[in-house]
Amino acid sequence: MQAISGLRPGTLGFLCIIAGMACFSLQDVFIKLLSDRFPLHEIVFARSLVAVALTLVFAHFEGGIGNLKSRHPYINIARALLLVVMNLLYYCALASLPIADAAAIYFIAPILILALSIPVLGERVGPWRWLAIALGLTGVVIMIKPGGVSFNWLLLLPLGAALCYACTQILTRKIGLADKASTTAMYVQVSFFLLASLFGLVAGDGKFSGAAHPSVEFLLRAWRWPGADDALLMAGCGLLVAAGGYLLSQAYRVAAASAIAPYEYSALALAVFWGVVIWGDWPDLETAAGIVLIVGSGLLIFYRERVRREPNAVQRPMPRHR
Repeated sequence: MQAISGLRPGTLGFLCIIAGMACFSLQDVFIKLLSDRFPLHEIVFARSLVAVALTLVFAHFEGGIGNLKSRHPYINIARALLLVVMNLLYYCALASLPIADAAAIYFIAPILILALSIPVLGERVGPWRWLAIALGLTGVVIMIKPGGVSFNWLLLLPLGAALCYACTQILTRKIGLADKASTTAMYVQVSFFLLASLFGLVAGDGKFSGAAHPSVEFLLRAWRWPGADDALLMAGCGLLVAAGGYLLSQAYRVAAASAIAPYEYSALALAVFWGVVIWGDWPDLETAAGIVLIVGSGLLIFYRERVRREPNAVQRPMPRHR
């Protein structure tokens, strides 16, 4: 990052967040492709091995391995555990839902962050941003259809993932710039590695498998040795999550969250694209309407911040990992 540190914070943040979301979107594709043959904990185990190694490389370029020591270890541990639960919910949903549906519900997270920042952080929110919150939540209700005959409980999984994600960002506000991007990334990836290893020891022999539901089976399926193609996909997941986590951490360290958060919706467009091209999943009318409202609410927040011309605030980073 030092080579391009001459860029304006907003421009650097924009470039980092677009590249980071592309990494995460492609990782989702890889995991969905693997979900019918391998358990989630095996994929996360392999992914974390690669991601930890790459994060150590990133740490070296940020001043050395010694900088991985956190000034807020307990907050970082809490964040990491929330992100583990977030991953569990999101990828179980991804195993059964079209990728665009899971991604669309998950992308209510920036709206939840804004909503939580009011009571937890005491931030002031004007009428336009209240409207944005209402639009985003309406989009989720349209997609989930609670109480309807076509209600799909699986859609609650990415919603739960979004809530976990929002909580991690509230905790991140407590850290500020005290820790490097590689530090927060290392806590996350080590937590994934340790918990995936533990889950593998308990359920890796497949003794709990045999569930009829694909999302449940994705959790309980026995470990198996991957072939060359599947091993490349797993390694690719590690490469993408490490690069994506680092890029997004940098984006939220150098630029205001309100200025760059809407660009996370680029991953939603990619999710629709992957769903159509790879799986032939065209969004239905209700899904399309929900996506429009969720994206529109985020863009409204972005527009209001631009109108108010709030400066980039590196004091309010929101590094993101998935």
